[in-house]
Amino acid sequence: MNKFLEDFKARVTANRPSRWARFGFVSLVFFAWVAWLGNWWVALWWLLLFDIYITCYIPFTWWKKSKSAAVRTVMGWVDAIVYALVLVYFVFAFVGQNYQIPSSSLEKTLLTGDYLWVNKMAYGPRVPMTPIHFPLTQNTLPIVNTRSYIEQPQLAYHRLAGYDTIKVGDIVVFNFPAGDTVALKQQNPDIYAMSRMIGEQMIAQGVAPKPEGDAIERDERARAYGMAYIRSNPDVFGEVIGRPVDRRENYVKRAVGLPGQTFEIRGGEIYNDGRLMPAPEHVQFNYTFTHSRWPQMTQQQRADFWDLLEVSEADRVDNPADPNGQGVPLTAASLKRLNEMPEVSSVRRCDFSPYDNFLFPLATSMDAGWTLDDYGPIRIPAKGMTVKLDADGWATYGHTINHYEPHRAEWRNGQAYIDGEPARSYTFEMDYYFMMGDNRHKSLDSRFWGFVPEDHIVGRPERVLISFDPDGKGFLGIRWNRIFRNARN
Repeated sequence: MNKFLEDFKARVTANRPSRWARFGFVSLVFFAWVAWLGNWWVALWWLLLFDIYITCYIPFTWWKKSKSAAVRTVMGWVDAIVYALVLVYFVFAFVGQNYQIPSSSLEKTLLTGDYLWVNKMAYGPRVPMTPIHFPLTQNTLPIVNTRSYIEQPQLAYHRLAGYDTIKVGDIVVFNFPAGDTVALKQQNPDIYAMSRMIGEQMIAQGVAPKPEGDAIERDERARAYGMAYIRSNPDVFGEVIGRPVDRRENYVKRAVGLPGQTFEIRGGEIYNDGRLMPAPEHVQFNYTFTHSRWPQMTQQQRADFWDLLEVSEADRVDNPADPNGQGVPLTAASLKRLNEMPEVSSVRRCDFSPYDNFLFPLATSMDAGWTLDDYGPIRIPAKGMTVKLDADGWATYGHTINHYEPHRAEWRNGQAYIDGEPARSYTFEMDYYFMMGDNRHKSLDSRFWGFVPEDHIVGRPERVLISFDPDGKGFLGIRWNRIFRNARN
């Protein structure tokens, strides 16, 4: 024992003041982080830091004493890379991270090709629920195309304290809720809507028997038919897998409804608790119109026309007058510019029927006549909110309870069951949000796949780091005017 104490004392006293200063700084940061976590058991890892900086019993730097120059060189690079990956892991998990905008759902606020810095501290960072993952990927390693994470262990959801809360109008990055189950050959599908659509087609074609029971049970059976078909055709859909919450794809939308609010869309206008919400500056709706010279215009003239209206190449159409087409998305400023053109007439905003889209909740939205522009009312779940689990309540909230709340829920024989026990009501354990894109007629959002649970919230975009125009315009395809631009409005 005395020999150990003498060795320990010698190791401690052998360190220079500069090393003690570095250790003191690292310790201060570490204990501040532990206090933020609120779990003082983690403080035991400080002993490892003490050994790394002061006593060096664990020979992490054994390679520095190697006689082989090659070993010293290779291990020097390995040491630097591991250190950098650990640092990136903690920064990405607790401070912020860069994300790319892959679609036009928030145009013209955020553009396809924008790379955003997302602040995770604003709403409070999540403690990683899937802690063992490669820090520079979301769920798939490039080239080898395999999972970039190990599913076990899985930690319970815990969010650290933030300095702000989500407000109506905030742009938010979150994990795609319907991405809990994915078919790998499909690009971010809502597999629940896809399986129901396939199941309905199978029933209509007589491939699958017509299901019995009430409307909810028939809907579940149609989805089961579709899911079985998807799983039995991996050559078309790919392998069907589940993903942990924090490894699901990242989406970015605008928060338009908060926990506990009653959300509704009337004629394209959003109402919360009956109060009209102001529209974002760059909100877009799809329009069809007639242009008297359109058949005679050259491709370049048409391109110039679309550029004048600020319509991206992905949103342009061959025939803007087609009444059965999807139309083109226009902001209020672009619509005004269009209406002022003498060659343009018959400008009409696109309208929709309940049969044009499979909207959430699938069991009732079509019968209720909901569309992209006339949706709801629907109450957004909030922590502590209790709902009845009759047929209407289950149709609205059953999917949410079963997939996102920490309980197993099912509907059979006209009765809701929670964890195997009959239930007439349910009290939510998390807050939920309603998210939509500003490109209102071209955005797959909460109207299609439902509420966003609080444990799926990633953070708030702050700045556009850099932006690449997918149409390749400008020098090197870079939108120079968007670099370091505010991403919040």
